[in-house]
Formats: sequence, structure tokens, C-alpha cells
Amino acid sequence: MAKKPQKFDRPLAQNRKASHDYHILSTVEAGIALTGTEIKSIRASRINLKDGYAQIRNGEAWLANVHISPYEQGNQFNHDPLRNRKLLLHRKEIIRLASETQNKGITLVPLKVYIKNGYAKVLIGVAKGKHDYDKRETLKRKDQEREIQRALKNY
Repeated sequence: MAKKPQKFDRPLAQNRKASHDYHILSTVEAGIALTGTEIKSIRASRINLKDGYAQIRNGEAWLANVHISPYEQGNQFNHDPLRNRKLLLHRKEIIRLASETQNKGITLVPLKVYIKNGYAKVLIGVAKGKHDYDKRETLKRKDQEREIQRALKNY
């Protein structure tokens, strides 16, 4: 019997600033260990990845500084919006990420959150910080590509 194709929903949250501030070297998909009403808030797109980062501590991957708003109907069962959340990864992936982040200037950045087969997933990027001149160069390149597309559109 053929396998069912995996269902991907639209991203519930994206970190658009990450591609501006970092060179993304590689990506890893990880599950998130959530409690109580956090999944309901995520399904309602009430999550902010802007200042978030991931780190490896004691052989475990953790997602820090990601804001998941309290669920409005959750009353006493709500959670702390900025608590650290465990990332669900295979041991080999954690070891690989730990070795990559030992290099100077390499960090783990959450890029987007989405629901896959009913589970909340986060796409983690292994990233290296950009300098100001790199950011200006990227903006110039985008402007040039935009002008080329406009010129081609007119012909």
C-alpha cells in the first residue's frame, strides 16, 4: 500500500528578521514539547519568534525567548508565555548541532512554526551573523533583481 503524502499547513509564525540578520547555513525540523493550552494558542497563530533562539544544554535542545500568548479561554490552566520549551530531536541531530554551535559566531535560530500531521513543528536554522555591509549588499541585490523583473515585465 502506498504511503499517504505528508500534509503541510501554512506557517503559523515566521521569523522574517532571521534572513536579514543571519546567513542560514542549514535547517533542522524539530518537534516542540508543549503543555496544556500552548498548542491552542499556536493553532491560533499567537506565537512570536522574533527574539527567539535555541541552545543545547546537558545533551538536550531548548527553545528560549519565544513568546506564546496565553490562551484566552484557558483561565487557571494557562502557561508562562516566555518559558523555555524542550525541542524534540534525535540524539545524532543534537550532537551535530552542538558541534556546529561550538564554532565562533554560529547560533541556532527558529525560522518558522507550522503544524505537520497534527503536531507543532519548528524549523531551526544553523546561522552565522551578518555584518552591516553584508546586509547592505543583500538589500542592493534585492533592489537590482526587482528592477530587472520590472524591466522584463514591461517588454
